[in-house]
Amino acid sequence: MKKFTKLLGVLMLGMLVVAGCGNNGGAKEDTSAAKETPEELTLYIVRHGKTMLNTTDRVQGWSDAVLTKAGEEVVTAAGVGLKDIEFQNAYSSDSGRAIQTANLIIKENEKSSDLKVITDERLREFNFGTYEGDLNHTMWQDIADDQGVTLEEFMKNMTPESFANSVAKLDAKNVEEAKINWPAEDYETITTRLKAGVEDIVAKEMKNSGSGNVLITSHGLSISALLDTLFDDFKIPEGGLKNASVCTVKYKDGKYTLDKVNDLSYVEAGEK
Repeated sequence: MKKFTKLLGVLMLGMLVVAGCGNNGGAKEDTSAAKETPEELTLYIVRHGKTMLNTTDRVQGWSDAVLTKAGEEVVTAAGVGLKDIEFQNAYSSDSGRAIQTANLIIKENEKSSDLKVITDERLREFNFGTYEGDLNHTMWQDIADDQGVTLEEFMKNMTPESFANSVAKLDAKNVEEAKINWPAEDYETITTRLKAGVEDIVAKEMKNSGSGNVLITSHGLSISALLDTLFDDFKIPEGGLKNASVCTVKYKDGKYTLDKVNDLSYVEAGEK
């Protein structure tokens, strides 16, 4: 009888051990079977605030000017509207107006106020060559005349590509006489540098952090040219991108998706 009781105890202990091993094995299988959520990066691309050269209706590409008081206020409002979005990094064109815009937005951010803005010259506005500092109306009229259309027709049907290539063509006639070192850029030159800049940002952020949010401050025509390059169906908004407007682009699985264009909801939220 004692032998039987001892044997029964051994059998029961063995069954418990086997059952325990089965449960652990099941847990391991569930863990290995769990699928990871694809990493997604969101780019918040913001146009700088209004500057003193904007106010005087002057051509402003690689030339620069500080934000006006009203320009600072609109950008600050955008920053307040964006304050709950945690940015893992902030990038900017190396132009002062874009850097100033990025810093004002970061200053208002409750989760990213300690970020240091990283500048990249590839995010600059178009270089307009001999038209830099001239009246916008003069450049626009010259382009319209060169294209054989009225100024109204040019403004209505303008694309970043036709704009840049027309300026480069017209500027080439003036470069030698003006003796400047930086002639106006054609569209291919502009989009090549812009796309390379953004792709480097995306590669760096995906490698270091993966999913998250990134702030990029740049310029009206450059942002439009970038979106025109990345998305076949992009159409520049009538009148161009507004100061402090936000365009959001998502990146996942090697693909870009255009979310919003010329979004002023953050400014409006910040002004309330």
